[in-house]
Amino acid sequence: MLVTGIQLMEKILFRFANQWIAGDTIYDALNSAKFAYKNGRHAIVNKLGEYITSKAEINKIVKDYQKIVLSFRKWKVRGGISVKPTQVGLSISHEVCLQNLQKIIKSAVESHTFVWIDMESSDHTDETIGIYYDLFARFERLGIALQANLKRTKNDMIDLLSHGAKIRLVKGAYKEKTTISFKSKSDVDKNFLKLMRLLFKKGNEFGIATHDLKMIEHAVKLSKKYEKKFEFQMLKGISDNIKPILLKKGFVVSDYIPYGTNWLPYSIRRLKERKRNILLLGSSFIQSHRV
Repeated sequence: MLVTGIQLMEKILFRFANQWIAGDTIYDALNSAKFAYKNGRHAIVNKLGEYITSKAEINKIVKDYQKIVLSFRKWKVRGGISVKPTQVGLSISHEVCLQNLQKIIKSAVESHTFVWIDMESSDHTDETIGIYYDLFARFERLGIALQANLKRTKNDMIDLLSHGAKIRLVKGAYKEKTTISFKSKSDVDKNFLKLMRLLFKKGNEFGIATHDLKMIEHAVKLSKKYEKKFEFQMLKGISDNIKPILLKKGFVVSDYIPYGTNWLPYSIRRLKERKRNILLLGSSFIQSHRV
């Protein structure tokens, strides 16, 4: 059978992506979550897929998330889920997305499971924040991701924190215009640090989502100055050498666990996000394959 260049690239990338992708099914995701629990970590499960317009597919995704949160107790898993608005209807309408998120969150409330709303490209930032405000007024165990690569994020964070929002700080993986985003790694890192300091000063119950050792060290220092409820969040299979060290120091660590067949766009974005991700991935890949 003739293998094209694209197919070969996908096969190679899939070997690496296996480090952070749990597999194709809910069972695979829950298995990874259970493994995290056995190693003292929490889990944040995310079904891959975005910009979905098929109502049948959206309904299946909603049911899958409901099944996941209701399975957490049975599988002895701690943590939550993370949902992208465009995978549950935002590409159709604001109202459809809101209704579907409510269904998922109501199931999460039954199982005492936390729900994170992922942030996607800047085209959807305003709508995503608006949806979060609407839902957070009714559901307490709900958080939202904010991206350090966007210039607007400081103002968004200040507004959200004034309402008691729970925030996950990420660097950001979407390609954005220069006018609205920081492009160099150093500028993104500087903004990440500023935003992280703001979280420790003004926030409570937040997530620091990074594999960057310098950022982690800064967070540890800030935690000594400000006593806040927060956790470190890292991709499944990445920086596994750092996680037990943080756990021993008494920090909460969550594995972010993506699963599903739509792994390629997500994986490419992860690699494009920062050159350092490739080094981290390579290092984690080597460690996991040592005899």
